[in-house]
Amino acid sequence: MHRRVITVYVTLLVAACLGLSLPLCGSIAARGTSDMLLDRINDTARFAGIAEPAVLTGSGGILTAELTAYDRLYGISAIIVDREGGVVAASRPGLDITDIDPGRRPDDPMPEAVRNALAGNRMGADRVVYPWQDGPLIVAEPVGRSGEVVGAAVTASPTASLRRATLVQWALAAAAVTVLMIAGIAAAGPLTRWILRPIDDLDEATRAVAGGSLDIRVRTAAGPVELRRLGESFNRMADTITAMLESQRVFVAYAGHQVRNPLAALRLRVDALSRHLTPEGRTGHRLALDEVDRLTRICDSLLTLARTEDTEHSTVWEDVGEVVRDRLLSWEPIAERAGATLLQEGGDGIRVRCVEGTLDQTLDALIDNALKFGGEGVRITVRVLRSPPGPDGEGHVDVHVVDDGPGLPEGQLAQATRPFWRDGGVGGSGLGLSIVVTLLELQGASLTLRPAHPQGIDARIRLVTEPRPIPPPDRARI
Repeated sequence: MHRRVITVYVTLLVAACLGLSLPLCGSIAARGTSDMLLDRINDTARFAGIAEPAVLTGSGGILTAELTAYDRLYGISAIIVDREGGVVAASRPGLDITDIDPGRRPDDPMPEAVRNALAGNRMGADRVVYPWQDGPLIVAEPVGRSGEVVGAAVTASPTASLRRATLVQWALAAAAVTVLMIAGIAAAGPLTRWILRPIDDLDEATRAVAGGSLDIRVRTAAGPVELRRLGESFNRMADTITAMLESQRVFVAYAGHQVRNPLAALRLRVDALSRHLTPEGRTGHRLALDEVDRLTRICDSLLTLARTEDTEHSTVWEDVGEVVRDRLLSWEPIAERAGATLLQEGGDGIRVRCVEGTLDQTLDALIDNALKFGGEGVRITVRVLRSPPGPDGEGHVDVHVVDDGPGLPEGQLAQATRPFWRDGGVGGSGLGLSIVVTLLELQGASLTLRPAHPQGIDARIRLVTEPRPIPPPDRARI
């Protein structure tokens, strides 16, 4: 936008300067020519006034002496001719009418200046001398008696000094125009910034809101009416978005808080059953308690998402292999009923630092989807790999959840992590993957879905061994 405004401004500035300077240069040349022409017309008219006797008698006499003195004093050739074009008197010996107009055609026996004067017309009044013209300024006056033209008086003035003076004035005008253009171009930047300042303010506010600063608003007290209206519309939009996100945040916080109380009561009741259990049922009882604890951590994660004012979230060291084993053990009964197979590859001794509960929630969501959509007899393998440090020195741990189910087309895999996305099948709200993606992004981790070979889905969880400082959650993702 700045570049376009500057381009239009500079183009108009150059066009305006050229549009003013060209007529000014023409006016300078016309004014210089007019001043010289006025002097030559007066001199030529005086010669025409005293030339009648000499033309009638055919003898120059005193008139020749006066023309010679005039030529010697001013360097201007002068000649008096009769009606047939014969020379009656001249300012220089041997000066002929053909020498008056060097620009005449070779086949023209009489110069146009003399012919026009003999026809009763003043020659030279309609001419402008420009610096690139090197011919003399010719002025011709008819010599008359009783309304009849009997001859003509012609002067030929050198124009070198006139052209030189015109060039000097043109140079001064060009210098003034150049200074004006330089000053105008130098002012283009500040002037453009001043013109576009309301748009820049709106751009900064838009970037701030996109970055999560929902309290930013645009000043609408000054500026063009159209931009003030645009700023007011932006402020109303920001207010609406803020209100909507605030209501969502309150809802998430309310839901997470309200579910914690029933979970606490449920854990107490399940824990109280321990004294009535047989030794064979204690394993199932322990798994049930673990699931209640896991649901409690999920509620805590919801509250973490809702607490947008927090700038940091606590992280803990977790053994990746141990978390994977616990989650596979928890899903084993469901997998047996579905005829599925759960396998673990690697992970022993690999530890990462992350927000507590993030890894197990991500594994739960991926295993749940694989069991739900992989079909009967699906094989699910959780593979843990340690990646070498990258160019930035940051190491990664990749946890792959691979199934051999029907999978999804590549185009749909990129959309599967979006909120409320569903592939058209039955069941599911489309929120599981989007929630874990948000939790992973809070700590610099990521989730990527790719096709598995020969079929199925390869879901890769990439965790950093030492995560970056966790920024406050993006309220737009809640």
